[in-house]
Amino acid sequence: MPAHELHPETWVDQYADYLFNYAVSRVSDSEIAKDLVQETFFAGLKSAKNYKGDAAERTWLIAILKRKVIDHYRKINSKKGKAEVRMNYNSSSEESEGDWLEERVADPFSKGGDDTIENEELGLAIQDCLSKLPKKQSLVFTMKTIQGISTEDICNELGINPSNLWVMIHRARTALMGCMNQNWF
Repeated sequence: MPAHELHPETWVDQYADYLFNYAVSRVSDSEIAKDLVQETFFAGLKSAKNYKGDAAERTWLIAILKRKVIDHYRKINSKKGKAEVRMNYNSSSEESEGDWLEERVADPFSKGGDDTIENEELGLAIQDCLSKLPKKQSLVFTMKTIQGISTEDICNELGINPSNLWVMIHRARTALMGCMNQNWF
């Protein structure tokens, strides 16, 4: 007996708003988001017989929706095979400002073969954008955000103060976001 069972008759009431908010945050268009949620429900109904009950119903529907979003980006720009990426820029917290970079492109629980390709494409796009930054900005950003080196160690190694470090990281993140929006999305 599966740990979870599907109840499609409750999907719209229970999950439509959540799925819509998830989709609209990724495609920035409410009409497209509505279509993606509808496609998710249809795909869920079509593949209900394959549901093994290993994940909660909402988790399973989100996994379907993630694939629908990826497919949407592939359709509008198949040359790059754009994947869905959530770029969360939070200016209220310096420590979490660039967490979007560390977020994984693909669903970590998915067994899909496309995940590796999508992550490679994102990695190449990020590297390309990093190479366009001023050298010191790129170095500070890489050391802090990618390599996880402490602020104190970076400041000591480069002879800068913490305020300078955070200004460089902020500028690098802003430039990277602009570059990624232009070249990836």
